[in-house]
Amino acid sequence: MYDFAIAADSKSDLYRELAAALDSLTADESDAIANMANVSALIWQYLPDLNWAGFYRNIGDELVLGPFQGKAACIRIPFDRGVCGAAAATRETQLVDDVHAFPGHIACDAASRSELVVPIVHQGALIGVLDLDSPSPSRFDAGDAAGCEALMAILAPRLVG
Repeated sequence: MYDFAIAADSKSDLYRELAAALDSLTADESDAIANMANVSALIWQYLPDLNWAGFYRNIGDELVLGPFQGKAACIRIPFDRGVCGAAAATRETQLVDDVHAFPGHIACDAASRSELVVPIVHQGALIGVLDLDSPSPSRFDAGDAAGCEALMAILAPRLVG
């Protein structure tokens, strides 16, 4: 069992400690699903004000639901739909203050108001996306985007085992 004591004074410290915990959790594990499951649980436990945290995997040029924490979710997302699809298609982090204003938003949970989606890329190949939802508008900022991008940079090579 892992027991992390993450108590940071700043957002940058929080993400630095999350990165160390993620590294410890996934360093010796080659199974992608196990790694995604542990990382979604870690993020869910330590990032405040989330109502969904998880992964969508790139399978056959569409996103397919992976391990997550939160309510049941959409299973398949084409690259041309929603915030996750936009992140997959552009391979750019999507930081959305108001999901209801995002064209083509897919409402898996009507309580979600803001979203952060980070593409997971390894050696030029899209593995999937990290998707974080919050019931609060404008929950995520550039610090969250940079922090989650750093987390996914650690995780990406451990998902291609």
